[in-house]
Amino acid sequence: MPSSPPPARPYDADPPRRRKRRRLVIFFEVAVAFFYLGILAPYSPAFFELLPAEAKLALCGLAGVLLPVRRRFPVTVLLLLAAFAGAQPVCGMLTALVAYDAIRRVEGPRRRTVVLLTATAVPVLAAVVGTVATGYGSWRYGFAQGAVVGGVGILIPGLVGSSRGQQERLLVALRERAAAAEEARRLIDSASRVEERSRIAAEMHDLVGHRLSLISLHSGGLEMALATKAPELKEEAAQVRAATRDAMNELRAVLGVLGPLGRDTGTEALTDATGTRADIDALAEESRAAGITVTVRWQGGDLDGLEPRVRRAVHRVVRESLTNVHRYAAGAAVELAVEHTADRVRVTVRNGAPPAPPEVTTGLGTGRGLTGLRERVGLLGGELRTGPTGVGGFLVEATVPAHPASPAASAARPDTSPAGLTAEEHRQSGALPGFLRHLPGLATGVLGLVGVGGMLVFGLSLLQSARPGPEPLTESSIHVGMTRDKVESAAIWDDRVVRAAAAGHEPARPAGTECVYPHPGDPDDFVAGRIEITRYCFRQDVLVEIKKFWVPVGA
Repeated sequence: MPSSPPPARPYDADPPRRRKRRRLVIFFEVAVAFFYLGILAPYSPAFFELLPAEAKLALCGLAGVLLPVRRRFPVTVLLLLAAFAGAQPVCGMLTALVAYDAIRRVEGPRRRTVVLLTATAVPVLAAVVGTVATGYGSWRYGFAQGAVVGGVGILIPGLVGSSRGQQERLLVALRERAAAAEEARRLIDSASRVEERSRIAAEMHDLVGHRLSLISLHSGGLEMALATKAPELKEEAAQVRAATRDAMNELRAVLGVLGPLGRDTGTEALTDATGTRADIDALAEESRAAGITVTVRWQGGDLDGLEPRVRRAVHRVVRESLTNVHRYAAGAAVELAVEHTADRVRVTVRNGAPPAPPEVTTGLGTGRGLTGLRERVGLLGGELRTGPTGVGGFLVEATVPAHPASPAASAARPDTSPAGLTAEEHRQSGALPGFLRHLPGLATGVLGLVGVGGMLVFGLSLLQSARPGPEPLTESSIHVGMTRDKVESAAIWDDRVVRAAAAGHEPARPAGTECVYPHPGDPDDFVAGRIEITRYCFRQDVLVEIKKFWVPVGA
């Protein structure tokens, strides 16, 4: 649906300030993302804790950098963060923010549904693959973890963002519809005014034009009659006929002003060639035929691709300027220049001083020609400059936009707020001024993130509590290659009494090792005055030998 462009917001007129504000927002988002990930990432209940420190740092850095890029690549950033959330469930908060914003921006219900479902399935797949590959748990545990993150951190915020986006698009459509209705009403009013002006022009043409035609006819007959009967009065009759002709020309000019500006009738009707280079050359050639030297200089492309109202304005400027030269500076040399660039058209008509002073004017000129040109150029958003050149000549220079805005766009209301209302309407509507206007939306977003975070924590806590823990380590399951911490977790501690009893009876220790002699257990297990001792030897906190031997009791 065609519509006028939305009114410019106040900060659009200050791009450096807007860019500075955007850089501050990006810096703030990155800082918050790194702080959030740095604080909570170590406590995330997932296979992420099993990854090397370099991998953890790289993933957290990638997630923090991706957050401010979501405005340019919303879908890509959402899918990447969804995969990261599958490995690091605590990242679901950032993913929820991106899911809301990305789904809100996606156009088309079918594409929006595909993106949302795909983003919801990505953390499930990532959690299942990562959990099974690292041995952190079974695929069922990974599936449950991914379902919690995908459902709470992506699906719910995405649905809310989709609803919000539909509301915004509906609001834009309603505004465009209102703008179209306003434009239609304006066109109807303009057509009514044009019709009334045309009616007035027709009445003047029928009444005044007819009377002037009769005066011209009778003055011509009187001039012919006086040529034989009273030759000394012939000149006065000729002046009456000339004055009548000038009056008819002025009447035609007035009728042109009263008539529609978008079209003409008669010999001056708008054609496809009006205002083009061929048309301007034809006007110059007509002036040359009347005895005026006209030099044409054309810079840029032809005007045949521009709107008719622009070409008509160029035609009127050139024609009116040349007519004034014929009327007030006959015989003067004329320089006609047309400069066509990508955004404007400039027409310059400059005439030198006439060879002889102009005759005394009859006083029938009204000056309406230049006034009409100024109005016509002004309607296009252009500028007309006229005046003497200082060397006896005259200058007419018109600059019009090559692609002028529509009347509705040029009449856009100034001092608008982001909602499209004027400042006065905004105050009367009771809206909060300045930054306070954004507080309700900001508070709603914060509460939404808190809710998503609470649901994530609750779901992941339940999942973690239901996760089967590792089987307790027993003495029989200890084997060479285990770390000292794992061995000691099976209650294997050094006993000084047992160490003293083993002295002198134990086998040779491996070189460079440190051995532990745990208590053998219940004394009732003694056999024939002997007791079996188990020795655990470690080299660099790694178990390298398990040795059992018998020592006598009381030796």
